[in-house]
Amino acid sequence: GKIPDSFELSQNYPNPFNPATKINFSLPKSSFVKLIVYDALGNEIALLVNEKVKAGTYSVDFAAGDLSSGIYFYVITAGDFSETKKMVLLK
Repeated sequence: GKIPDSFELSQNYPNPFNPATKINFSLPKSSFVKLIVYDALGNEIALLVNEKVKAGTYSVDFAAGDLSSGIYFYVITAGDFSETKKMVLLK
């Protein structure tokens, strides 16, 4: 497929979600990627990606499991790039 022009973190879909959602991200070059979900207090809930990833576009599934309803944040770090987005879990 086509190599993305820039780093991008997309809004999760569906949002609000229950019980699971998809998070898409794009990398213009091979990078060490961390994708972490935090609760509203900043506690780490899930480490979704923690590895070197080749350039391209990816989709990661996040299942809420026993988490309570509320606002969560997901943060991607890829090389020098970092971005945070908000998602809502409604049970």
